Amino acid sequence: MKLLRNLILPVLGVVLWEVFAIYLNNPVIIPKVESVLNVLLNPWTGILGTGNLIDNTLISIKRVISGFIVAALVAIPLGILMGYYSFVNDLFDTVIELLRPIPPLAWVPLALAWFGIGETSMLFIIFIGAFFPILINTISGVKGVPKPLIEAALTLGAKEKDILMKVVIPASSPSILTGLRVGAGIAWMCVVAAEMLPGSDAGLGYLIMYAYSLSRMDVVIAAMVIIGLIGLILDRGLRFIENRYFKWRTMMK
Repeated sequence: MKLLRNLILPVLGVVLWEVFAIYLNNPVIIPKVESVLNVLLNPWTGILGTGNLIDNTLISIKRVISGFIVAALVAIPLGILMGYYSFVNDLFDTVIELLRPIPPLAWVPLALAWFGIGETSMLFIIFIGAFFPILINTISGVKGVPKPLIEAALTLGAKEKDILMKVVIPASSPSILTGLRVGAGIAWMCVVAAEMLPGSDAGLGYLIMYAYSLSRMDVVIAAMVIIGLIGLILDRGLRFIENRYFKWRTMMK
């Protein structure tokens, strides 16, 4: 029953899409569903001289994973330190709050100036997009650890390192995981923008822009569908981990 409810809006959207496509009869504005399916069901076929859909998808996935992992490796330890030690929070908080509202795309000119045209600039934009959601959720999770847990550990003679590793980090893990979910979604948004930068010649973002320049909206929408599906799978995977290993969080509410 739940699966049926989840499918109602997507199916309705596809039906309306096909109705409008038939009514307008203009593939430059909105292609028919079968045109997009033809692209999706032939992922190994070359597209517009830019490689095939599988190759471009794998390139984008590699970029997202690389930027996302670096962002997590920096944001999680920093967030734990900022959440637990007030002096570290005081040291970084102003800078973080100044930089956090700046959209990732606003960093594009600096990325090109610092790293030049190429892969590093793209990874930097993805890193920026994923970094702040992970950091803020980690800080919030650590600050939200119930003080009685820490006090109980101190009473039992736990050292500060043990408190961090055995109390603070486990208790804040659900919030950290939420930050990873949000960061992963934004990383996918950023990779599309990053692949539209000068010097990019592959990836789903590049494919979207190149197909648009040739008025191939079927390819544009096919690439968008792939991005949406990958984002959905990634989110569901992280949500599965959250539901399986952090059920105690909902039980405590």
